[in-house]
Amino acid sequence: MQLINPMPLYHKMLAEMGPSHWWPADSKIEIVIGAILVQNTNWNNVDLALTNLRRETGLDPSRILQLTPQQVQELIRPSGFYVNKTKSLLAVLHWFSVDHNDFTKMAAKYGPKLRSALLALPGVGEETADSLLVYVFDQPAFIADKYARNLFSFLGYRRIDTYAKLKRRIKLPANFDDRDAQEFHGLIDEFGKQCKTREQFQKSFLASFSLTNSD
Repeated sequence: MQLINPMPLYHKMLAEMGPSHWWPADSKIEIVIGAILVQNTNWNNVDLALTNLRRETGLDPSRILQLTPQQVQELIRPSGFYVNKTKSLLAVLHWFSVDHNDFTKMAAKYGPKLRSALLALPGVGEETADSLLVYVFDQPAFIADKYARNLFSFLGYRRIDTYAKLKRRIKLPANFDDRDAQEFHGLIDEFGKQCKTREQFQKSFLASFSLTNSD
C-alpha cells in the first residue's frame, strides 16, 4: 500500500484559500458538544441546537448533566437523531467530567490509548474521535471525512471509499502539528462545500494539481 504525503496539497490549499479559522466555538466544551451534534446533519442545524443549549445552560457541562434526557432531547431536536445524540452527549460529557474537563490531564492519563478511549464512548465513531483529538486535545491527526474522501478521489486516488481506508493511506510528517491538522481539516471541508462534483472540481484551482506520490 502506497502512503500519501498530503503536505503539498495542504500548502497549496492554504496559499489559495487562506486560513479557515475552523472550528467556530468559544470553548473546547462547545467543540465537544458540536462534534456530537453535527453527526448526520449540517452546521446550520447544529447552530440551532447550540443556541437552545446555550440559552438553557450556558453550555456549562455540569448544568447539561443535571437535565433529564427528555429535556436535552427537546433542546437538541434541531440537530436531528436527538434521542441517540442525547445518549451520546450525556455519556461523553460524563466521561469528561470524571477528570473535571481537564483536557491536558486526560491526554496524559490516556496517552496513546486516548483515541481508543474516545471510540469506546457511545455514539463516537472514527470521525468524531479524530475531531476531538485535533480540536479538543490539540493532537495532530488526519480527519478522513466525506469531504476528504471526495477530494482525494478527485485527485485520482482509488480504494479510499471508507474513513479507515483513506486514513490508513495518509502519512503525516513529523512537523505536522495540531494547528496544521485543524487548518487542513477546515480547508478540506470548505473546499468540499464549494466543489461537490467532479465537474466543479475541474473548474477549481486544484484541477491541474497532483501529489507526487499519487497512484
